[in-house]
Amino acid sequence: MSWRLVTLLLAALIVLVGALPVSAWQLHGFVDARSGLRLHNAAGQRRAILNETRLQLDLSHDSDWAQWRLRGDVIADEAAGAHDFDLELGHGVLDMREANVLLYPLDCLDVKIGRQILTWGTGDLLFINDMFPKDWQSFFLGRDEEYLKAPSDAVLASFYFDSVNLDVVYTPQFDSDRYISGERLSYWNPMFGRHAVRSDGLRVDRRNRAFSEDEFSVRLYRDVKGYELALYGYSGYWKNPVGFDAASGRQSFPRLDVYGASGRGGLFGGIFNIEGGFYNSRDDRGGDDPNVPNSEYRLLLGYEHELARDFSAAGQYYLEYLDHYGNYRAALPAAVHARERCRHVFTLRLTRQALSQNLTLSLFCYWSPSDEDGYLRPIVKYKASDAVSIYVGGNLFLGRRCDTFFGQFEDNNNLYLGARYSF
Repeated sequence: MSWRLVTLLLAALIVLVGALPVSAWQLHGFVDARSGLRLHNAAGQRRAILNETRLQLDLSHDSDWAQWRLRGDVIADEAAGAHDFDLELGHGVLDMREANVLLYPLDCLDVKIGRQILTWGTGDLLFINDMFPKDWQSFFLGRDEEYLKAPSDAVLASFYFDSVNLDVVYTPQFDSDRYISGERLSYWNPMFGRHAVRSDGLRVDRRNRAFSEDEFSVRLYRDVKGYELALYGYSGYWKNPVGFDAASGRQSFPRLDVYGASGRGGLFGGIFNIEGGFYNSRDDRGGDDPNVPNSEYRLLLGYEHELARDFSAAGQYYLEYLDHYGNYRAALPAAVHARERCRHVFTLRLTRQALSQNLTLSLFCYWSPSDEDGYLRPIVKYKASDAVSIYVGGNLFLGRRCDTFFGQFEDNNNLYLGARYSF
């Protein structure tokens, strides 16, 4: 049986449990409408990059022995084009965000089963040890920031002990990122030697065999004198199709192990965080296969501080250090531009609140001095009432070359408007 089908069956079970008295259930939700346009025409793409209305319903029930939750979005998206229904990639009229049950079998053990949103690590929109799926298309289109986190179909066991806590996540069927495929966002494809667009398509080996192509994640964490310390482990696959299978002509998800650690706590009146990890590319241990990413080390340093009343700033430094760099350069085809051994990225988040905190002005900036590219994410949110919020924002990319991470998206620069009614 497909693990995705198990998710749908669990959702149906939660609905059946809804036979409990209405007073035992809580229902929340919102209606969100957003429309975004490219700043200029892009060959092979529509000018309208986002044009959707979504209704989210969030149904939950708590008891002494369990917590049930069903949360999903019904979507009318004029800019999406034709797609087969796909729960994993979020295609179709339904995006099932959560369908799970949280059980309390022991005082020291919680178990959550089903579709859920999982997040680990200390980074602000930068991820090292958080190997749970992301939705980069939603992020760059102008949807709310919560949609950067895609759902996982998993079992989470949380153990609570006196000295340390342990989380273990088993995902029976690999959950990839909702990756950029040219559908609405153009990207640089080195095999084409140009930007891939809507009509190009992307042939991918999805790794959708349940219980044989699975994932494990482990986190061991505790608090030490006000500092949150954690160790992480992951066994699975690269979350984006960054490999290439020459025999099938398909993009692939090579095998990957990740080992890391993090710390977070107060420092000089602000909050400091550090996180690191080693990405062990198991299908290219020597770094001499041009069709598989090399192993790499990653480091993140961050600091957040309130500069004045209702005005805060947060900065981060992020590093990717490629292993076996000499082998990588030697194996690289002559026509492909070599990446730098060290990729440096700096981020800055500025947040200002005004009008009794009903108006929020936010700017998040990425800048990579090694790639000479960047990304700006300005957002203005006005809370007109307890129920109604209005949004204006943009996604602005810049870069000197078309094959760097942010530089490849310059054709997708966009501005968007949105409104949300919550209930």
